[in-house]
Amino acid sequence: MLRLLPAAFALVCAAAGAAPPKPMTLADYMALKGPVPNATFAYGSAPSQYAELYVPGGPGPFPVAVLVHGGCWTKEFGGVIQLRNLAAALAERGIASWNVEYRRVDEAGGGYPGTYQDMNAALAMLAQQARRYPLDLNRLVAVGHSAGGQLVQWMAGRPRIPDTSPLYQPDPLPVKKVVSLGGLADLRREQALIKSSCDREIGQLTGAPSDKRPDVFADTNAGDLLPNGSRTILVTGELDRISPPRVAKDFAARARAAGDAAEVVILPGASHYDEVAASSHSWPLVLRAIESALAR
Repeated sequence: MLRLLPAAFALVCAAAGAAPPKPMTLADYMALKGPVPNATFAYGSAPSQYAELYVPGGPGPFPVAVLVHGGCWTKEFGGVIQLRNLAAALAERGIASWNVEYRRVDEAGGGYPGTYQDMNAALAMLAQQARRYPLDLNRLVAVGHSAGGQLVQWMAGRPRIPDTSPLYQPDPLPVKKVVSLGGLADLRREQALIKSSCDREIGQLTGAPSDKRPDVFADTNAGDLLPNGSRTILVTGELDRISPPRVAKDFAARARAAGDAAEVVILPGASHYDEVAASSHSWPLVLRAIESALAR
């Protein structure tokens, strides 16, 4: 686990003659923005079914970060606009971004199964566009924040979803590297936290049980889709109250016990929102995690 201890962090700030920066707030997060994308692609007919492509300058081919925003699975807390700040910062490092918008639980067709089907469709569209743009899908990492962390961790387990599920995708684009920023991925075990942090009823994310589908977590919960051969880096702010460090540590332990690779990065003095801002003092550690995942 990578961590700069709070005392050491304070010493670094003191040596630089600066007070430790204040943790970012929700208002700071909502104010995040970045440049418009190189191109935008609709993967469905609903207004929220699209993805933005950011391509660095130069010939490529470029590694790709699939960006999935958070917001408690609701329209209230932003979307792709906030993650444009990450897309711009990654482009400066020679990394292309596929910034995904999707239907939330309070949009028509969102929740179960629509939100997951949007992830399937967005990734299928990325595979199509990689034939037109200089994108190297052999170097791909899915980066999700908060609710988006749940979705990218779910992506890695898609090959384990049975073909009887409405979330099944034949021959899905492989997602073997994941960076989850304050993710709320374990729907089965973190129901109380998801309710207290996001006011979400778990049925909105899992659907209702039925005779054909008695276990609603079997195709929705990243923790139930292990092992899947992925490497997951779970990045969490030390001061994150929405998805506390315990959540990352518990999931990493579960993934490792199942046989997958997982590690935890704790961001000193950081909130839930520092995790997703290139302007945050935490960005060097977040960038290191992303570039580590993309390393050959």
